[in-house]
Amino acid sequence: MHDSSFTQLAPIYANAGIRRVEEHYLPGASPKLMDRAGAAASFEALRMLAGRGGRVLVACGPGNNGGDGFVVARQLRQSGFDVVAAFAADPARLSADAAQAYSAWRSTGGEIVSDLAAGTYALLIDAIFGIGLMRPVQGIYATWIKRMNAMGLPVLAIDVPSGLDSDTGRTLGVAVRAQHTATMIALKPGLLTLDGPDCCGSISVHELGLDCAAVAPPDAHVAGPAAYARHLNPRLRNTHKGSHGSVAIIGGAPGMLGAALLAARAALKIGAGRVYVGLQDTTGFPVDPAQPELMLRAALELLAQPQISVLAVGPGLGMSETAAALLRQALVLPLPLVLDADALNLIAGSRALADLAAARSAPTLFTPHPMEAARLLGCDTATVQAARPAATLEIARRYNARVVLKGCGSILALPGGSWLINTSGNPGMGAAGMGDVLTGMITGLLAQGWSADAALVGGVHLHGRAGDRLSTAGIGPNGMTAGELIDAARAEFNAAIAQHLRADSNA
Repeated sequence: MHDSSFTQLAPIYANAGIRRVEEHYLPGASPKLMDRAGAAASFEALRMLAGRGGRVLVACGPGNNGGDGFVVARQLRQSGFDVVAAFAADPARLSADAAQAYSAWRSTGGEIVSDLAAGTYALLIDAIFGIGLMRPVQGIYATWIKRMNAMGLPVLAIDVPSGLDSDTGRTLGVAVRAQHTATMIALKPGLLTLDGPDCCGSISVHELGLDCAAVAPPDAHVAGPAAYARHLNPRLRNTHKGSHGSVAIIGGAPGMLGAALLAARAALKIGAGRVYVGLQDTTGFPVDPAQPELMLRAALELLAQPQISVLAVGPGLGMSETAAALLRQALVLPLPLVLDADALNLIAGSRALADLAAARSAPTLFTPHPMEAARLLGCDTATVQAARPAATLEIARRYNARVVLKGCGSILALPGGSWLINTSGNPGMGAAGMGDVLTGMITGLLAQGWSADAALVGGVHLHGRAGDRLSTAGIGPNGMTAGELIDAARAEFNAAIAQHLRADSNA
């Protein structure tokens, strides 16, 4: 992927980058950044309050996030709302800007209570903690967060839901569950991965008139069509099956044929010209009755077939000596290679296989879930999930691979240390076989000549969009199956090409 494609993707800044931007603009900002943030949050609060009366409760913390809360409280009161601010800290310890916001609230006659009392409210506003939170929430603020979550009322979080680690998406003990998060300056990684989406609700980004890129480059980007748009081209009329690549899916150990077939069907329906399935046991399965276009062969036979242009190894592979031998042969072939499931587990358990993977010059793509990622890194799953971006980047570095760490807010790592977060998809995709379909989609895109970077990002993004298409149609989230996703992925892929053509013609 060319870096120029990143300029059309939403930027993501980790805490350190946000701090650099704040420090650059803070001294001469007029109006002050806190006033700008408060105005932006007030706009979102008024939107959530549209057509509704009632009291508004603003929970203000001991730092600058609390200062934002006092600005919001004052502006909502000036708009005619009945507002009360909860504040349990020492005003004398507030920063200068937060202290000024506190004083302005008091000078207008604003009400302050020292505890978060239950009551009848139209809206709760979370201004307890922002990006500075680094340790588990305890004491009165943990109590406040639990009460806010238990009230069952609409919640607007300012910048970051309190209790959420904005770099990683971890819940630090307890975190606010908001219906909407008004985040300031730029998106943060933790809003988009792990617990972030469940805590944030919908998200609006308020840049506050700042040019972040002029101060610091983004740490990451949101995965989207701009990352693979140059490959969204219609097929030429003068084409044939050989024009679109030949895929081999190596897996299919006894009792695990389904995984290999799901991957193969996905590769076929995303547009690969020929799709072979390399099985370790071909007894009784000469053909896939649901998809007879697939060619089932002995795995060893396929690895020696010269017309194969892309390989995927892992779906239903198993952990046997035979499986390890097949993987060893695949690793030395000069072909793009997608590795999933037991192929990753075998590499994690063998220094020799790991060295072969790291030494490859042809593109290698890993698609681990968190447990497989933990095995690759020699740690536990909790460690991976506590720092998903860092874990993904380390796998990419260690194994010389492009990597997607699957899960809520999948993390994608590309060569050179660049990374993205994918936000398409929904909880219905947490089902058996979804990873096999993803492997097949990525492999099918590679077969059609997509670059390795674009195939990874495009495969993951389109995979999620296919799940969203099903969910919108009522086929999920509950009960969504991997087999159903394949046809939806084909529809989403063709729709993306048509949309890209329309955009080009209107440009």
